[in-house]
Amino acid sequence: MDRWKGRVALVTGASVGIGAAIVKELVRHGMKVVGCARDVDKIQKLAAECQSAGYSGVLVPFKCDLHNEEEILSMFSAIKSQHQGVDVCINNAGLAYPEPLLNGKTSAWKSMLDVNVLALSICTREAYQSMKERNVDDGHIININSICGHRVLANADTHVYTATKFAVTALTEGLRQELREAKTHIRATCISPGVVETEFAFRLYSQIPEKVAAAYRQIKCLDATDIANAVIYALSAPPHVQIGDIQLQPVERNL
Repeated sequence: MDRWKGRVALVTGASVGIGAAIVKELVRHGMKVVGCARDVDKIQKLAAECQSAGYSGVLVPFKCDLHNEEEILSMFSAIKSQHQGVDVCINNAGLAYPEPLLNGKTSAWKSMLDVNVLALSICTREAYQSMKERNVDDGHIININSICGHRVLANADTHVYTATKFAVTALTEGLRQELREAKTHIRATCISPGVVETEFAFRLYSQIPEKVAAAYRQIKCLDATDIANAVIYALSAPPHVQIGDIQLQPVERNL
């Protein structure tokens, strides 16, 4: 990770869970991290924790609603003016709502598509353009996907969410192909975790938190730091090595 010290990473959905864990690891390794989310107060607290821990990097909180393209573009403009640009882009933000195909709400489907697919694509485009205009040829774009991006579970509540994650799988491979065609050494990685013990499931099933808690107790789930470690692994690979897709699952369950 030495070559990344002092360089700029953008992490979306940085306020809690996997995003917060990724941010802490990057700052610990000396990167300047722009962490964005709608709840910027949590990122500010995280920045204070990193500083108190004596980490060599710095966390810059940024308020951004990824549903809104104008806010995303404004964020990239601010990063350009204040930090030159993005060297690493980690598309971590994601939403899930229990809205099946047969009777779900269109507004919830649209929200998932806006954040999980469109915002990821916009951030990818803007990060690449930032790298290109500064002649950065060793950048890295990492998409935090899901095991749901590789298989369809027999759970109607997650089918539209799963569709958005299949899109992430396709977009990451498409990105990798486009980067090769552009004759750049910028790398693209997809990280697909199974069950991770975060607040994600509690948000998905906010009406039955006791059921979620019981499910988490049944097995040893993945932890957010497991995904953060996978990010560090991908970034740490030699520049000529492309870490295409990392799938992580709990030992006790095949999802």
